[in-house]
Amino acid sequence: MKYKVTLNGKTYEVEVEKGKAILLDEYEALAPAPAAAPVAAAHAAPAAAPAPAAPVNLAAGETVSAPMPGNILRIDVNQGDTVKEGQILVILEAMKMENEIVAPKDGTVAQIVTSKGAVVDTGSPLVIIA
Repeated sequence: MKYKVTLNGKTYEVEVEKGKAILLDEYEALAPAPAAAPVAAAHAAPAAAPAPAAPVNLAAGETVSAPMPGNILRIDVNQGDTVKEGQILVILEAMKMENEIVAPKDGTVAQIVTSKGAVVDTGSPLVIIA
């Protein structure tokens, strides 16, 4: 079987037979031609800027933040719950792995900032512990 493989801007043509691979040819890969820029309408109005997201008012206390970007699969606490250091607060899915986000200290859940199914970035507040 013959295969063409492009790697780091070079294309390799390889033939593979019963466990042996033979390099047939090597050449520079051709970049696709750039698409023509769309012609702007002469009387087009400028696009409106998106409205900024409403700021979230956080309760006083220690903020437990997302250590990495991901999806919130589960929230194991409710507002007002008493938690112990190391107790699981939230399950965050990142790169097909379920990560346990735990309480950094004993306290009471003052506010849950996120929700199940939410997509969060690194540093996004998840839970506030007072």
